[in-house]
Amino acid sequence: MPRIYIAGHRGMVGSALCRTAESRGYHDIITRTHKLLDLLDPQAVEEFFKTEKPDWVFLAAAKVGGIYANNIYRADFLLENLKIQNNIIESAYKNNVTKLLFLGSSCIYPKNAPQPIKETDLLTSPLESTNEPYAIAKIAGIKLCGAFNDQHGTNFISVMPSNLYGIGDNYHPENAHVLPMLIRRFHEAMVNQDKTVTVWGTGKPRREFLFADDMAEACFYLMEEYDAEDIGELINIGTGEDISIKDLAELVKKVVGFEGEIVFDTTKQDGTMLKRMDVSRLNKLGWRFKTELENGTRKIYDDFLNNPDIRK
Repeated sequence: MPRIYIAGHRGMVGSALCRTAESRGYHDIITRTHKLLDLLDPQAVEEFFKTEKPDWVFLAAAKVGGIYANNIYRADFLLENLKIQNNIIESAYKNNVTKLLFLGSSCIYPKNAPQPIKETDLLTSPLESTNEPYAIAKIAGIKLCGAFNDQHGTNFISVMPSNLYGIGDNYHPENAHVLPMLIRRFHEAMVNQDKTVTVWGTGKPRREFLFADDMAEACFYLMEEYDAEDIGELINIGTGEDISIKDLAELVKKVVGFEGEIVFDTTKQDGTMLKRMDVSRLNKLGWRFKTELENGTRKIYDDFLNNPDIRK
């Protein structure tokens, strides 16, 4: 069994990877909190790899946020993500890591990419401006993994998940992604007995949502069954299904039990209108998602209700 380092294990994605590792029988798992290992510090990261000698690395550590945070903290999102991934990828190479999986994001693709978005659409036209710094950092990570594979024969895999949601999600009132943001708004409106809930934008954009534990299963499946040369530069992980923000809001309203009205604030940006992943390559490799959106939404609302810390 490989010795596995999961970077970012306390985040939604990293914790899903930890649960999946245990469920699949992997027990030699290495994790470090930010207090014990600052991933922005190249010397600290290098020492960690030399000491712990992981065989597999899952690079799930990142500075993340929604449209608002991405647009306001542009320098932070670009610089910190570049530092984290550069430090880990370089140290993995120097310390003979057998396999590394780099987690990107669907925001790497052009704003007006054809639908559904194929892996070959990368860098074919401009990015969405609101999250361009984060996207550029992730693109750099993909290219760095590919460059190490080409130059040094490493086995570094890059995967691009669609919009993720899951256990331990971020429900911050300003920095959360759309689904947890909606859960918080509808829940607070119900508690406060408000008559309306305001949703940013027109409600017309369509988004694809993947349950984080499904994503983690896909990551382990790829690490176990395939090498970088089988996968190519990158591979999409998603459901291949999308939903409008309007219908998503109606779904969250139903799950939470809010009985008021939904109001759309059309002065706020919509972002990219369409963003659905082409997951045909992953499906052909033998993997398909399990958790339907309504079931997944109920799971994370239960998590929201039962864990006061994530509601702060």
